[in-house]
Amino acid sequence: MALDMQSIYILASGGSRAMEQLDTTSNNLANVNTDGFKKMVIKEMSQRLDDNGGDANHLFVFPRFERSMLDLSQGQLKETHRPLDMAIEGNAFFVVQKGDEQMLTRSGHFFMDTDGKLLDRNGNAVLSAQDKPIILDPAKPFVVAPDGKILQEGEEVARLKLQAPSDVEAVGDTYYRAKGEAKQLQAKVHQGFLEMANVNPILEMTALIDAQRKFEIYGNLIKSIDQINSKTNEIGKA
Repeated sequence: MALDMQSIYILASGGSRAMEQLDTTSNNLANVNTDGFKKMVIKEMSQRLDDNGGDANHLFVFPRFERSMLDLSQGQLKETHRPLDMAIEGNAFFVVQKGDEQMLTRSGHFFMDTDGKLLDRNGNAVLSAQDKPIILDPAKPFVVAPDGKILQEGEEVARLKLQAPSDVEAVGDTYYRAKGEAKQLQAKVHQGFLEMANVNPILEMTALIDAQRKFEIYGNLIKSIDQINSKTNEIGKA
């Protein structure tokens, strides 16, 4: 019975991991058209539980995920010809004021309110290098230089705050929280462009199918073991 239970535990663990993979891959696919989105990847591993006196027949080996990671690789830049759209090429993030906290984002689909304040898609103020909301003259055209300077009539009126932390934590809706030390900026701002999600839909669909098959295999094997146990019990009673 111990060997049967060990097999069920291992298969149930594998099924749970397959479900996590399904959720992660489905989320990546759902955001394939979300500008600034960075996909999640999961690193798999096996965990041994060998507190059994060295009895190899009772050695539990569970499939599990070691950790989830953000893939921060560059997404494709798509030209929109819209002056308020901005994309970053390189390792930096835009900084916005979200409530009481400064958040990072790679989504540069910005807007301007009637007062000229530069806002992200959710109405959060885009911050300048001086940690202040960027306010422009709505009546004048503006140009964004590759280093983040914003010019109106040839004069610098603000500079985008750009950050390049060594690590970030996803908090949802293309927002990230900075972690670790700051790295040297190696970034260029492109006006009239948006950075698309770094998701390859073909690869993600392949991963989704693979996770679905794994889940089905684990489930079918558990059913088979249960049927064998039932037959064994019937024979024992006879």
